[in-house]
Amino acid sequence: MKNIIKVAFLSSIITAAMVYVILEWRPLRSDLTRSPESTLANTLTPAALAPNLSDDERNNIEIYQKYSQGVVNISTITVGYDFFFGASPRQSGIGSGAIIDTQGRIVTNYHVISDAERIEVTLPDKTKHVAKVVGTDPNNDLAVIKIDVPRGGVTAIPLGTSKGLQVGQKVLAIGNPYGLDRTLTTGIISSLGRAIQGENGREIEDMIQTDASINHGNSGGPLLNNQGQIIGINTAILSPSDTGSIGIGFAIPVDTVRRITGDLITIGYVRHPWLGVRSFALEDFPGLSRALRLDTDRGLMIVTVLPNSPAAQGGIRGATQEIIVGNYRVPAGGDVLLALQGKELRSRDDLPTEVDRYKPGDKVTVTILRAGQKMDLPIVLQEAPRQ
Repeated sequence: MKNIIKVAFLSSIITAAMVYVILEWRPLRSDLTRSPESTLANTLTPAALAPNLSDDERNNIEIYQKYSQGVVNISTITVGYDFFFGASPRQSGIGSGAIIDTQGRIVTNYHVISDAERIEVTLPDKTKHVAKVVGTDPNNDLAVIKIDVPRGGVTAIPLGTSKGLQVGQKVLAIGNPYGLDRTLTTGIISSLGRAIQGENGREIEDMIQTDASINHGNSGGPLLNNQGQIIGINTAILSPSDTGSIGIGFAIPVDTVRRITGDLITIGYVRHPWLGVRSFALEDFPGLSRALRLDTDRGLMIVTVLPNSPAAQGGIRGATQEIIVGNYRVPAGGDVLLALQGKELRSRDDLPTEVDRYKPGDKVTVTILRAGQKMDLPIVLQEAPRQ
């Protein structure tokens, strides 16, 4: 009887020990068998991780998660020709774009889609969509394209303002450098009011300079402020080689983007203002001012005033004769255009650049030199004839 009791007692102890071991080791076994998708690190939201992040990091994460869905990858197809002149499609370039409304309109750089036979937009969900061109403006290197909105809709990025921007202000760039989709880089505004030359030779002024890393493929992507608003469209980098950015990138200010895209969307082209003169720069011909006995060696000599143009209606006069100066036959007798709205004009490129700051219908003051006397003439700009 005592042996039976001992056996029962030992069995109870052994059973209890086994139960204890099983219970104690269950968390370890659970950890080993838990799927990676259900781990704590993967289930935490950015908000839950926020205590471990700085305010600046949280701001970066929030903006990226909210608006990176509005950045698209743009690839273009052009027609190439083989040795036997057979046509064949070729991918000619990649770039980025920013969705600006829920109708599927996308703003990008003109140079991203120029000469394209086919434009393909890849959304963040990897779906591909053929885009059509709404309108382009090579002078400001901007274009608007459009895709059919997919069933799930699209994410539009709000437009901010470039008025009041400050050097040192934080900026974020999202784009597709070298095809690496929706890459985020951050930096500051390094300078304002820069001018760069566009691919068509025209100067693009008032550019935003930034040190946020921008490389090949970022063109057309948005430059954002710390509220996630577009303040510029990334356009170009200054690099000594084709290896990439050296920390000097440029973006078209969003106030220019807003003005240009408004025209492109509503009428399909940009209403550029127009003065209506042909001229040459005095400084291009050293000694000419002295030969013509002018009181200035700077400014634009008016050669022709086009009929019914704003210049003609405002009283600007063109050349009335030709004279021989050295080896040149030079138009003479016309006005010398010195300034527009107080801004000095020296080269031929200065005039269209300054005029383009205004809209058709705006009234401007031009300063001219006529018969040795300076005069201010009011001019009402008109819409430039379409070519």
